Amino acid sequence: MPGRTWELCLLLLLGLGPGSQEDLPPPCESEIYCHGELLNQVQMAKLYQDDKQFVDMPLSIAPEQVLQTFTELSRDHNHSIPREQLQAFVHKHFQAKGQELQPWTPADWKDSPQFLQKISDAKLRAWAGQLHQLWKKLGKKMKPEVLSHPERFSLIYSEHPFIVPGGRFVEFYYCYGHVPNGGRVYYLQRSQPPLLTLMMDCYLTHTNDTAFLQENIETLALELDFWTKNRTVSVSLEGKNYLLNRYYVPYGGPRPESYSKDVELSDTLPEGDREALWAELKAGAESGWDFSSRWLIGGPNPNSLSGIRTSKLVPVDLNAFLCQAEELMNNFYSRLGNDSQATKYRILRSQRLAALNTVLWDEQTGAWFDYNLEKKKKNREFYPSNLTPLWAGCFSDPGVADKALKYLEDNRILTYQYGIPTSLQKTGQQWDFPNAWAPLQDLVIRGLAKAPLRWAQEVAFQLAQNWIRTNFDVYSQKSAMYEKYDVSNGGQPGGGGEYEVQEGFGWTNGVVLMLLDRYGDRLTSGAKLAFLEPHCLAATLLPSLLLSLLPR
Repeated sequence: MPGRTWELCLLLLLGLGPGSQEDLPPPCESEIYCHGELLNQVQMAKLYQDDKQFVDMPLSIAPEQVLQTFTELSRDHNHSIPREQLQAFVHKHFQAKGQELQPWTPADWKDSPQFLQKISDAKLRAWAGQLHQLWKKLGKKMKPEVLSHPERFSLIYSEHPFIVPGGRFVEFYYCYGHVPNGGRVYYLQRSQPPLLTLMMDCYLTHTNDTAFLQENIETLALELDFWTKNRTVSVSLEGKNYLLNRYYVPYGGPRPESYSKDVELSDTLPEGDREALWAELKAGAESGWDFSSRWLIGGPNPNSLSGIRTSKLVPVDLNAFLCQAEELMNNFYSRLGNDSQATKYRILRSQRLAALNTVLWDEQTGAWFDYNLEKKKKNREFYPSNLTPLWAGCFSDPGVADKALKYLEDNRILTYQYGIPTSLQKTGQQWDFPNAWAPLQDLVIRGLAKAPLRWAQEVAFQLAQNWIRTNFDVYSQKSAMYEKYDVSNGGQPGGGGEYEVQEGFGWTNGVVLMLLDRYGDRLTSGAKLAFLEPHCLAATLLPSLLLSLLPR
């Protein structure tokens, strides 16, 4: 691993990252991949349709030589290299994106896993088999030169093979200390939402490998410490202070992978506001919701990305993820016989649960809402993330599932036949209407499925049926899986945002296979079980509910 990586990570973990919006440091030291004149000239020339393509391209020679040649070329052209010559320079000194990776198939790969036999519908079973084969297409391992010459790559070296999401995303998405936004040097100061502890829990459920847990428990603790030290915010309500977490990336400059877009957006603002804008864009990317009306709370135009204020919100999903992680860490340490650490995380979870109930929960509506730190009030717009605590098991009210179901009815979410929309606002951003994303379907479906109410469980099944049919129909037409789907036009591939819809696709495939594993004996490739108006919900569900109660 490059030395600079450890230094940057250590600064963050020690809480030494800068807190000021003035003179913010770049996301990494590389004057090619993270900041500097070379990055600026190439990205602003728009040599590639997607800015990410350039910063993912490996160098052909040492970075010092590349920078020296570029400096001379730039000086000869008064720091404005003509496009043709700039293109020739890049072609000579950089390799094509993806050259540092080679195919990989897991050693324990099974061509026909057992879960396929649980799927009753023959068409769905054949489709699931094809999706299972995609893991081999998405499996990658790094070539030795990424280890021997790390300075020539934006990709962070990993000795272990991995699965990439697909499309423009050809890197791994989980690694060390905190979990960077992606396995590239320019992502190092942004985290991913904290789900590493949940991954360990899934692994233990399938393997019961306590020795692996013992070896890695401190890595899990390190990730949660990162959020405590670098992303904690205090909220004062009803005479008490509550500690919760937010997305926050106090590092400067445009995002290298979206450089030209960030520069052009900042040109609409006074120069003194640009660094703050770029930091908020990075925080939005850290959330995974890049971008959404959830974060557009700071300007006169609610649809303008220049009004992004991600760090000024306390997000429901982030704090539910952390609440779940704290409960799992309590369980893990208890399993390992470390009572003092188990007690620590049990107390942390209890404190967070109280904060969720007081700051984010709304009894009248029956959901949790993001909290606006500047306006000191909840954002009451609909997002599936508002129900994340139900999925995470972070609530104390036994009637919360019934209230969540009513919340979905009141917002007419159950009338959407092709999937649960990401919001009800059409801003043109990809994490808004009309797009639907696989992870958000999972949040709602499994949240309802875990409820003790048979009624909620049946709604979960029908939501799963709708999502499976959308994915199956699109795959039947296009022979591809997509990162997102448009639920307004018959369930076609989604759109909006900063780049074209991507094929692949890791989490879409994973959620589909999970649902087929869970409901394979009931799901069909035939007519969609669409929902009607909310007041007709009972009549819609009654036949299938009665069938589900019959002995099998």
